[in-house]
Amino acid sequence: MKKLLIISTNTIHVVNYIHLIRDYFDEIHLITNTKEEIFFYGDVKISYTDFSIRNPISFYKSIGFIRNIINKENPSIIHVQQITNNAFLTILANRKKNIPAIYTAWGSDVLINPNKSFLLSKMIKYILRHAQYFTSDSKFMSDVMDKMAGRKLNTLIANFGINIECSKIAEKQNVIYSNRQLKKLYRIDKIIEAFARFMLNKKSNDWKLIIGADGEEILVLKALTKKLKIENSVDFVGWLNKEQNSYYYNVAKYYISIPESDATSISLLEAMALGCIPILSDLPANREWVEHGRNGIIVNNLNHNFIEEALKIDYNAAIDINSRIIAEHGTKEANREKFIKFYEQIISKAL
Repeated sequence: MKKLLIISTNTIHVVNYIHLIRDYFDEIHLITNTKEEIFFYGDVKISYTDFSIRNPISFYKSIGFIRNIINKENPSIIHVQQITNNAFLTILANRKKNIPAIYTAWGSDVLINPNKSFLLSKMIKYILRHAQYFTSDSKFMSDVMDKMAGRKLNTLIANFGINIECSKIAEKQNVIYSNRQLKKLYRIDKIIEAFARFMLNKKSNDWKLIIGADGEEILVLKALTKKLKIENSVDFVGWLNKEQNSYYYNVAKYYISIPESDATSISLLEAMALGCIPILSDLPANREWVEHGRNGIIVNNLNHNFIEEALKIDYNAAIDINSRIIAEHGTKEANREKFIKFYEQIISKAL
């Protein structure tokens, strides 16, 4: 009987991942930190504990809680999502039993968090140096992990994948779409400024910038559109559900995302799958998906008219290239096969 113990904060990403690999396991037990009634896990067994490590009492209590479930369930494999507190607790809880365990890094885990504090950096390095198996959604992030660990890690490069909606629900329009959170990290202000430069060269106002999502910068960003006199060409549509998000991918010709730091974003894969030419910040993870000038634009100068540059790309050729890339590396089916193969290799070694 194949049993998976997954340990993660309670997020939609974990819900989606569990559904991705659910059929491979006979039983799945999730240890998480909070109840989220809107999430549907099916017949997954769920236990709750506090992943905080600040309070010594809570810290040792959580280690004991995770250890007891490991001993009771005796899983075939443990999979920890995120290289943060819950990963640290799991390593300590699993010392004696030593069940094979995989640790999945999310972008902020190794690209941002180590710079926040000395202790956080030490904890992440400890995890990387003491765990045996890892997954990362980009080769770049895997290389960063190797460097932090001071050794070559056993890391699978895979993402959680997307469902490709093949049927077109709308005709393409002169729309540029951004759906990253309205936080400073994502530099939505630079997108608005770039759109203003782009519109200066247009004889008519037939282009729209659609800004999805929400965040603390919303009022500042709306004020910026008024200052630049493009408020009639920029629509803030707020937080969108899956269907609304898909609609804007479908109508948009271009997708723009220029954060300061990022790993592989699911929104990029969705945009590529639904016929948007991506305009991306110059980050190593983005270069794993886009070749500048061929199937998208890599922006290394935020003051250039990079949106106008994107219009020079052969649109149909770029869409064909992106469709092939997503089919091979971005779908749920392709990535499910990668994760299952990794599980099989690890479980067979432990037998």
